[in-house]
Amino acid sequence: MSANAAAKKQKPLKRHPSKLKRMSAYMILTLILISIVAVLFAFPLYWIITGSFKTGAAINATTPEWWPSQWVLTNYQKLFSGKSAPLWQLAVPFGSKFSANGEPIYFSVGPTAPAAIRWMINTVFMAVMSMILTCITAAMAGYALAKKRFVGRKLLFTLIVCAMALPKQVILIPLLREMSSLHLYNTIWAVIFPIVGWPFGVFLMKQFSEGIPTEMLEAARIDGASEARTFISVVLPMVKPGIGALAIFTFINSWNDYFMQLIMLSSTSNLTISLGIAKLQAENSTDFGLIMAGAALAAVPIIIIFLIFQKYFTKGIAMGAVKG
Repeated sequence: MSANAAAKKQKPLKRHPSKLKRMSAYMILTLILISIVAVLFAFPLYWIITGSFKTGAAINATTPEWWPSQWVLTNYQKLFSGKSAPLWQLAVPFGSKFSANGEPIYFSVGPTAPAAIRWMINTVFMAVMSMILTCITAAMAGYALAKKRFVGRKLLFTLIVCAMALPKQVILIPLLREMSSLHLYNTIWAVIFPIVGWPFGVFLMKQFSEGIPTEMLEAARIDGASEARTFISVVLPMVKPGIGALAIFTFINSWNDYFMQLIMLSSTSNLTISLGIAKLQAENSTDFGLIMAGAALAAVPIIIIFLIFQKYFTKGIAMGAVKG
């Protein structure tokens, strides 16, 4: 009898029943713990969304109403019928520097709309622009620090790592003075530009760029590709998972950066949705339905962005863990 025939007839190894019981018990326990954690994290979001469709009596009832008995849109109607603001305001860059009263000079002002819509537009624009600019600058800086050899490279990377340890409160006053001197205070750009140079983004993209084979870069140069062509055609496709993970991190970080928004923005038309909800809460401290409607509106884009970039996010985290 040949070795192949003997291998075919060989019976598969059977695991000991006690080991199978231990594995099944471990899997069941893990599943229970994961389910509990998932419920704990998802329940506040569920309560906010369902609460935004409840009546005031149901929200303030002594016995909690786990599922709305009556679905109403009253809270959203109050949210959109409150304050108003121009739908958009396109200002001349650095126009306030040349105006008599220091106010921005607008060359296009949209029609008046509910302030909540303007706040949502401001927040989406701020988060998307921060995400795009941060991903571009971090990918370029990370690639240069990982694959280029120049004087002061290690010192520069050390400074970036040290900057990651600095609390935002430490650099807030210099950032405020800088935005004021650039005449960007009380504009969305005053919140966008400080996020663009995010040290964590540079650090993350450097770790991903370390995994790019040097041979591929040399082959691209031999074929006559310029530095820009090499970066676009070779580097970017290989660090795409890292860019996806950084995109989610940046979007969520800029969306939830309430402290920076509170310091840099003041006028009603320039507020973000989280800052606007906080002001509504201060003015309507007992109207929990209105506050829940605003919070539910603010949570929707975060969920959409995560679902879009989920594949890149999980892949990027896994690759980052393997790189160590």
